[in-house]
Amino acid sequence: MHVNIVGAGIIGLATAFELSSRGHTVCIIDPSPGQGASHAAAGMLAPAAETVWGQGPLHQMLAASNKSYPDFVNRIQAISGQRPDYLTSSTLVVAAEPADREALHELVELQTSLGLSAQKLLPSQARNLEPALARNIAGAVLCEDDHQIDPRSVVRILLEYFQSDLVLEQCVEVIKDDKNQTTAVLTSSGTRLEAEQTILCTALGTVRGVQPAPVRPVYGDILRIQGPPGPALVTRIIRGIVHRENVYLVPRKDGSLVLGASVREDGNPQVNVGAMYNLLDNARRLVPGISDCSLNEVIARARPATADDRPLIGRIDPGLVISTGYSRHGVLLSPLGSTLTADLTENLPASAMLKDVDPHRFPTYSSDTLLEQSS
Repeated sequence: MHVNIVGAGIIGLATAFELSSRGHTVCIIDPSPGQGASHAAAGMLAPAAETVWGQGPLHQMLAASNKSYPDFVNRIQAISGQRPDYLTSSTLVVAAEPADREALHELVELQTSLGLSAQKLLPSQARNLEPALARNIAGAVLCEDDHQIDPRSVVRILLEYFQSDLVLEQCVEVIKDDKNQTTAVLTSSGTRLEAEQTILCTALGTVRGVQPAPVRPVYGDILRIQGPPGPALVTRIIRGIVHRENVYLVPRKDGSLVLGASVREDGNPQVNVGAMYNLLDNARRLVPGISDCSLNEVIARARPATADDRPLIGRIDPGLVISTGYSRHGVLLSPLGSTLTADLTENLPASAMLKDVDPHRFPTYSSDTLLEQSS
C-alpha cells in the first residue's frame, strides 16, 4: 500500500516509520520538515511527572507509550544505523517552597493511585542525588521511570532515512472521488500525489477539503543553555514547582540544558520576554548554578492542543485518517500514536484506546459536518 503523510513533525515521521516497517511505501509532504513543535520540544518521557488530575484515559496512554520507547528507539537504530539520544536517567520533581510542597504531595497522591513510580525524598536526599539543587528547597519526588529523548535526534535520523520520500511543498487540498473517498492530495506547485491512504499529521495546519481539527495553539517559550566546563550541572531531569508554577531543566548528552516551558494562549508566535525571564528566575531558584550558563537559543512554538489534552486519531473517510492534537505530549506519545494510526490506516481491528482519541468525540467535528463541508 502507498500512503501520503502530510506533516513531518515527530508524529508524521514516526507514523511513516511504523508504516514503512510494515512494508508500505510512503510519501511525506511538508515544506519545513521537523521545524514545528518537535523542534522546540524538550523530549521528557514523563508519564508520572506529567500527570495531572482529571485526565482519565490519557494516564494509561502516556504510561503505555513510555514502556514502548526502548523498543521504538532500538527499531530506529536497527533500520537506520543511528541511535536517537535516549537517556534513562530519572526525573526529580522539586518543590521550591513549603507552599509548593502541598502541590508536590498532591501529585504523589495521584501518581500512587495510578500505580506510577514516585518516591518522596527529603530535601537533603534530593541534594545528595543532585548537588546543584538549592539548599533551601522544600521537598522532592523521584520518578525513576520518567526518562528523556532528544526529539531533534529522532527527527534528524528519520528525515535522513526518508530523504528520498520527502516532498518539500505545502499540501493545499485533499482530492476525493465521486464516492467522497480521498484518493490524492494537491501540493502548492499543483502536483497531484495519488495514494491509497492519506494521513494528516498537520498539527495546527489546515488543508482544503477537510474540516479543521478542533485544536488551538498553545505557545511555549523554550531556552537552550550551555553548562559551564567540567561536570554536568545536573544529571537528571529537574521539574520544579515554584510559586505553583512549573519549570523544567532537561540535561543533554553534550552538557547543554533545555529550560522550559511557558504556556501562552495569546496568539503571539514570537518569544515573550516576560515569559523567558520568569522561566530563568524560577529555574535559578531551584538550580542557582544556571547563572553561570551561556545562552544557546531561545525559541517559541505552538503546540496543537485539544480541550481534553488527548490527541485526535481517527478515520475521516475510507481514504483519509487524521493524527494530530497531541498537545504537549507529542514526543512521549509518538510510539503509541504512530502504532494506533498505522493500525487504523491498515483497517486492523480497532484498539480500545481509539475510542478515547476519536476526533468525533467533539460535537463540532461530526461526520455530518464533514460531509457537508466536502460536498
